[in-house]
Amino acid sequence: MMIKEENPDEKTQNSEPLIPGLPDEIAEHCLLHLPYPNQVLVRSVSSSWNRAITDPSFFLSKKTLSLSLPYIFVFAFHRSTAKLQWQALDPRSGRWFVLPPMPCASPVCPAGFACASLARQGSLFVLGGMRSDTENSMTTLLTYRTGTNRWSIACPMQYPRSFFAAGSISGKIIAAGGSGSSVSEMVSTVECYDPVKDTWESVAKMRYGMARYDAAVVGDKMYVTEGWTWPFSFSPRGGVYDAESDTWEEMSVGMKEGWTGISVVLGDKLFVITEHGSCRMKVYVPERDTWQYVDGEFPCETETLKRPFTACGAEGKIYVVSSGLDVALGSVFERGGEGEEEKQWVVEWKVMRAPKAFNDFVPSNTQVLYA
Repeated sequence: MMIKEENPDEKTQNSEPLIPGLPDEIAEHCLLHLPYPNQVLVRSVSSSWNRAITDPSFFLSKKTLSLSLPYIFVFAFHRSTAKLQWQALDPRSGRWFVLPPMPCASPVCPAGFACASLARQGSLFVLGGMRSDTENSMTTLLTYRTGTNRWSIACPMQYPRSFFAAGSISGKIIAAGGSGSSVSEMVSTVECYDPVKDTWESVAKMRYGMARYDAAVVGDKMYVTEGWTWPFSFSPRGGVYDAESDTWEEMSVGMKEGWTGISVVLGDKLFVITEHGSCRMKVYVPERDTWQYVDGEFPCETETLKRPFTACGAEGKIYVVSSGLDVALGSVFERGGEGEEEKQWVVEWKVMRAPKAFNDFVPSNTQVLYA
């Protein structure tokens, strides 16, 4: 039997400490405290740092130690050139980081994409979309991970889609409805992506083909609504997908009639920031199938926050991104008596201004990722 002789250089490299003078366990804990996106930047410091940070268990340890923090990832396009750009906001410091460009076809319609995330895993997904030169929908799936600060091309969807709903349920990505191979073809097919296996599978179809106005995931259910935008002469349609039973049902009348803006989910509560007027916020009350207004005036035109808006939420806070990428940060809480009828939701807003370099960018989607 031949015994492989160990390379002296490899032995030295493998025994190189992360931080001289410190045990590797303590050194790893120090590296874990580096904020996003600096973990990727320090890979060039030494081979041992590169080895530690590129090891998948490094980020698992980070989550175990609860050191991950929420960052706001904004998908935007330039008003004049239609250039696509992703950027991340650290809401604690107000600092922005521009992400590497997506490896996607060009030219495309920014609104045609659907986005979803596995927030705690630091994974972002950009699905489908429509080429603006041919008006053909696409099957592409692009993934971004905060641990590497890189995009990759994943397994494409089974069906071309644009202007469709997407969301994450139990670690998997759901893509539902939208426009098919052409913008005029509405599809009812639904498919589910497994990031671990990098595979898609078909799940229960929608009851009818439906383009996305807005969508939200609460627990194991995804809610998809056409909203009031079109056609104005008909009541909006809406569907609810139950991932546990793999079935679709009609959205309740009160929910779809009152869903008049962009949604944000905090815990098990569904909020909507109304699209018209003073942009007041509402919360859905499932026991009564009604929407209740939230106290607190949204800093709309008075604070020069201009439509269109995108929104996301995490840890009791709502982030609304406006044209120019200024951000309204809302702290949400409940106050009132012991009975449900006496309680009132309240939101307190403050505005975070974006850099002037973002003045001509319009938001298309917003996601929360922990990094």
